[in-house]
Amino acid sequence: MATKPSWLTTNPSTGSGNGTISNSASAHTGRVARTGTVTVTGVGVSTPATYRVTQTPKEEFASFNNGDSMSVDKAGGAVTISGKSNSAKLTFAWVGTSDVTLPTSYTAAGSTVTNAATITGDPGATAQYDFSIALTFPANSTVDDIVRTLKVTASGGQSVQIAITQSAGDATLKVTPAEITIPQDGSAVSVEVTSNTSWSVS
Repeated sequence: MATKPSWLTTNPSTGSGNGTISNSASAHTGRVARTGTVTVTGVGVSTPATYRVTQTPKEEFASFNNGDSMSVDKAGGAVTISGKSNSAKLTFAWVGTSDVTLPTSYTAAGSTVTNAATITGDPGATAQYDFSIALTFPANSTVDDIVRTLKVTASGGQSVQIAITQSAGDATLKVTPAEITIPQDGSAVSVEVTSNTSWSVS
């Protein structure tokens, strides 16, 4: 005898004479439809009646928990970017060029997965799962914000991007040497300026 699937709620659970059974379920986040069979037995009826229930799946997707943008401190350091998906595999890539190296692996449903490889056990078939990727950002040594865009693509081609804005670094200015002597004939002596911002001499 088939047992009602745990994700399905039927109401009422008992009745007498003609009646209606309402069938409902929690939202299904997996990308593969789930099915089950419900058995209805009757007093004095030797053969139970059954009906099959199918719940449609969620379309394949990937999303970042921070939406389409987030920020990183000017000092840089380790940053974890997380999201949700129900894809069989995820591929992470920078849009354009980036000075931040993508790691060879990320975490999906609690397991370490190689970037662009199929996730062992395919957890997304039955439910959405959490994923995260750890990135290490260098300090921003410029006086401008740096925007890097990370894209994750699901196995079905669906993709989502997140713009990661790193705040501007501190302005710096240094002259070398700190003291010079110009010869009697007035010929030029150079002073080197090391800076990440515009400067003027007065």
